[in-house]
Amino acid sequence: MISVAEAIQIVRQQTALLPSEQVELPRALGRVLAEVVVADSDLPPFDRSQMDGYAVRAHDAQYAPVRLRIAGESAAGRGWHQQLEEGQAVRIMTGAPVPAGADSVQQVELTHELKDGTVVELVESVEPGKSIVKRGAEIKAGEVVSSVGTTITPATMAVLAAFGYANVKVFRRPRVGVLATGTELVAVDQKPGQDQIRDSNNYSISAYAQLTGAVVERLPLTGDETSLLQRQIAEAAERCDVIVTSGGVSMGVYDVTKSALNELEAEILFERVALRPGKPTVFARLPNGALVFGLPGNPVSVSVTFNLFARTALLAMQGAAEPALKRETALLARAVKGTADRESYLPAQLTINDDGQVVAFPLKWGGSSDFVAFAVATALLIVPAGAKTVAAGSLVNVVRLPG
Repeated sequence: MISVAEAIQIVRQQTALLPSEQVELPRALGRVLAEVVVADSDLPPFDRSQMDGYAVRAHDAQYAPVRLRIAGESAAGRGWHQQLEEGQAVRIMTGAPVPAGADSVQQVELTHELKDGTVVELVESVEPGKSIVKRGAEIKAGEVVSSVGTTITPATMAVLAAFGYANVKVFRRPRVGVLATGTELVAVDQKPGQDQIRDSNNYSISAYAQLTGAVVERLPLTGDETSLLQRQIAEAAERCDVIVTSGGVSMGVYDVTKSALNELEAEILFERVALRPGKPTVFARLPNGALVFGLPGNPVSVSVTFNLFARTALLAMQGAAEPALKRETALLARAVKGTADRESYLPAQLTINDDGQVVAFPLKWGGSSDFVAFAVATALLIVPAGAKTVAAGSLVNVVRLPG
């Protein structure tokens, strides 16, 4: 049995980067950059006014109130491109170019126009540089804006557009096959019979995989037949980079996943993790290079193990800078119990207290099959192996759940 940290390290070591592809900018949201984004111009590309007012020479306004002749107007997209002379002012709008010769902008609230708009009176003096963003103050042409491994967010889209990236090089989205084992499972649109339940794991796994940007194929239920599972995995491996199964990984008579993988001559990279819930998690590589994650059957175990291991692989394949869930600290609101030989990842909700601290509230749940209680969890609370009890008020590690 290996630690969670060791398992994540193995996943990262065994996960190869997918090739890159070009996509049109509107299709790039959520993808991971496979190229360095460089500014093709200064930003702003000219000295820019931060507010509506009057562009002036600060020297002319040092003994305010003072009256200046209005020489013109500079608006966004329509600047006044002449030289501002002594005793002159230019009416200017937010975002407009500051004309040559001007070194400050006085806000419109501190001015009065006179004589039919030909003269402006500045009520107060103005310091040089006031309300002006200098050319290149935000970034200069040739500087790096975003690096390889950056996930493209709506804010990143604005940056890419501003610097002319109509097409963007990104890593290919992984193709994922998802299937569940167990004769007790029936499809979601069927009424369960005696001793049966509806399949839910295929849907949670598919949703989590889609959040990583993966292209997901949900495969038919396989029951507990080793030969059928073996065939499904082999066929999926021909078109998928990763296959995620749920159920059939413990030590029981009907736990068939490892048998199917052995028949397929897969390399088992690990099969037990010191983790609660989710100890019997399998990670393997098929002869053609496709990765297989055999997750436990209980729904909460599925969510925990997918987000710790499979999610890491799917993001690493796309070159994400930080593929693994990121740990942070929180104040524990209520005491929790741990396990002697395993690290516990318990469902919790995170809030912010009046002091600005992150607080973790452990959820009351009935174990790894209690997916109804788990549905409101926003994070996993980490209890170290060997910790019998962690007292309320302690600082603990947590990871936020995606979604």
